[in-house]
Amino acid sequence: MSGSESRPRGRYFEEFEEGESLLTAGRTITEGDIVSFAGLSGDYNQMHVDAEYAAKGEFGQRVAHGLLIVSMATGLIVQTGLMEGTVLAFRELEWKFSRAVFIGDTIRVKVEIVESKTLPRLGGGSIIAKISVINQNEQVVQRGKMVLLVRSKPA
Repeated sequence: MSGSESRPRGRYFEEFEEGESLLTAGRTITEGDIVSFAGLSGDYNQMHVDAEYAAKGEFGQRVAHGLLIVSMATGLIVQTGLMEGTVLAFRELEWKFSRAVFIGDTIRVKVEIVESKTLPRLGGGSIIAKISVINQNEQVVQRGKMVLLVRSKPA
């Protein structure tokens, strides 16, 4: 490295250990989050944006978009700094939506490294992480696996 370069905040592939886990900070879901996501995605399903309609529905209130929560979960993971400057690609997502998330709920994300595989021709390795999105009542609302390509340490 030259004097002007600095080490990225994120971990290199070789610094991840199978079995390690972390829990992110929390994030409370707001009405603004839902309205903004509806605008970005074009998903104006009444169960998300119409309080009167949702009050008469299965949950009795508006429900956050499932993909909004996936997006927030990835954001909470990124905020840990774990991958900052070292992630090369987000390669796969396998996901299950288990419980509804409502305005006022607070989510956190548990990340557990379950597998790693060296991929030298791609400049790093594959990390498989088991992800659990947990609400304020310690209930898993979404879960799945993410596969990330992470840069190897420079020689």
